[in-house]
Amino acid sequence: MPRPPRASAAVVLWRRRGGGLEVYWLRRGRTLPFMGGWHAFPGGAIDRADRALPVAGAPRHPDPAARTPGLPDLAELPAEPDLSPGVAGGALRELFEEAGVLLTAPPARAALAGFREACLGGADAFAAGLAERHARLDAGRLVFAGRWLTPPFTPVRFDNRFFLCEWHAADGAPSVRPPESESGEWIAPERALERVESGDALAAPPIVHLLRVLAEEGPEAGLGRLLDTAEANLGPLRRIELRPGILLFPLATATLPPAAHTNAFLVGRREALLIDPGSRHPGECDRLEAALAAAERRLGRRALAILLTHHHPDHVAGAAEMAHRLDLPIWAHAATRDRLAEQGLPFSRDLADGERLELAGDPPMTLLVHHTPGHARGHLALEVEGAGDLLGGDLVAGFGTIVIAPPEGNMDDYLASLERLRGRGLRTLFPSHGAAILDVDGKLDEYLAHRLAREAQVLAAWRAGQRAPAEMVGEIYPDVGPGIRPLAERQIVAHLERLGRLGRLGSAPPPG
Repeated sequence: MPRPPRASAAVVLWRRRGGGLEVYWLRRGRTLPFMGGWHAFPGGAIDRADRALPVAGAPRHPDPAARTPGLPDLAELPAEPDLSPGVAGGALRELFEEAGVLLTAPPARAALAGFREACLGGADAFAAGLAERHARLDAGRLVFAGRWLTPPFTPVRFDNRFFLCEWHAADGAPSVRPPESESGEWIAPERALERVESGDALAAPPIVHLLRVLAEEGPEAGLGRLLDTAEANLGPLRRIELRPGILLFPLATATLPPAAHTNAFLVGRREALLIDPGSRHPGECDRLEAALAAAERRLGRRALAILLTHHHPDHVAGAAEMAHRLDLPIWAHAATRDRLAEQGLPFSRDLADGERLELAGDPPMTLLVHHTPGHARGHLALEVEGAGDLLGGDLVAGFGTIVIAPPEGNMDDYLASLERLRGRGLRTLFPSHGAAILDVDGKLDEYLAHRLAREAQVLAAWRAGQRAPAEMVGEIYPDVGPGIRPLAERQIVAHLERLGRLGRLGSAPPPG
């Protein structure tokens, strides 16, 4: 059962400088497990202790009736910001911890550096520091600027409120604190938007929406428009375009927990490929069809084929339905075609390693096909040449690990596929499960190290006299539940097969 979204909040500091508008944004640490390396505004999850923080005043909430005329309504847009206890206090705590700006009434300026460092100890330290200064957080400086729900990339989702706050010189210069943030800067919204749209920075849809509205209308006139999150949609689905020409649509699928969704992609700037429509649910197919129609109407992008990264059901279950609805052929590796032969899918092209797929557009896009077996014999990854972006399928995941289950899975092939893509200068990896990954080589190294560490555990169990994978599971995978145990056993088999091929198991044959 998916966990409910966790309440969170972020603060957009803004100032006027030389007649122009600037906002303060930061780049999150690349080693963070959630959205590492992405650009964002100071913020984070609301802690239970935030409810008890002393707060003066309340954020200003623009009248929802003041929304920009002509923009479509969105069912998920809340009538109220739901500023439950702790939201405003948590937003101001995060602003201090992440950017070093403490907004209190009366102002508290003494020994803030030491106070900020002490906050590493948790929310209790923050409350204690406020008490020492006889100060309350000044929530009256905040203006509610929208409420967004994290798309279903991961099992952890956030119900995030954004607030605007005009920065004054007396507030002190903002600064970041590694490793949570790598850098921070004042930047004109239009310049930040250019960096995102050129692919120089990675930012989530709410950040893009805020930047666009602030660039075009400013923090005062744009308040009504900021509340209209529908502007950031393609039909019924959020427009998630983290790199130019790569639209991402998380779809509910019958996948392995903790995932509940598989990312489908529309790749291309005019001619495009629909990658891995993995949902068989009619409602999800309807939503995807409507989003693709909106992408063609608004962005001029039209799918010319469906491409499958591999044959697993959570990647292909909707392929037949979408091929029928959109009158599209299907492309895949020959091994994938063979595995799906009985389904009668309209395959028209076998893709091979090293092949280049040319997609017309402004500018055009070329996808380099990498055959990356291991998880599946016909598994493909697609590199956007010249951009360093990789559509990775199930090569890696944004959370957890990838199942290697013989006989389809092969650990030697999988490790070779990981090794092959290291050092190619890839800047972004789009997995089928989870959010985009910026430290690509770091993630590949992490997966390689994890697999080799598991292999060492399996070898140690074998040398201790254990022979059956079922005997080894409790020690090697102590936290897996009964439903996942068979998959854990198959992964142990994959390691044993590899160790046998390497001659490290002695004369006894590994179990199959």
